[in-house]
Amino acid sequence: MGKQGRMKRETESRKDNLVERIGELARDAQKLARFAVQQYSAEVEAIVKAQSRDSKRIERCLDGMLDSCFNDEVLALYKRLCRYYFGIDPEATASYVHAYRDIWDQQKPHKPYKRHPRTHQGKKVG
Repeated sequence: MGKQGRMKRETESRKDNLVERIGELARDAQKLARFAVQQYSAEVEAIVKAQSRDSKRIERCLDGMLDSCFNDEVLALYKRLCRYYFGIDPEATASYVHAYRDIWDQQKPHKPYKRHPRTHQGKKVG
């Protein structure tokens, strides 16, 4: 076998290893997200049920969930707590909404805005 054949085989092997490693990372991320759902479900429920106004507790929970908002269940908990926190501290809540958007909305295509002909107000298209 020539040098080109050996190089091609080595390249294919590296690609296979990379694909395998990416798969492992994705599985690990999903495991962490499942753990986050278990951990934060009880905490969000406790905060809301007790009608807690403890900003540090609420923000600690939001901070912890933010990294796992790629998971729909974690995102639902994050949104629920943001809605609750808005009644306590709208400005802080807005910063958490913006933090989410900065991290996660970049990965989603944005719908273009179309100006409404009569009112000149923006409306989402699509």
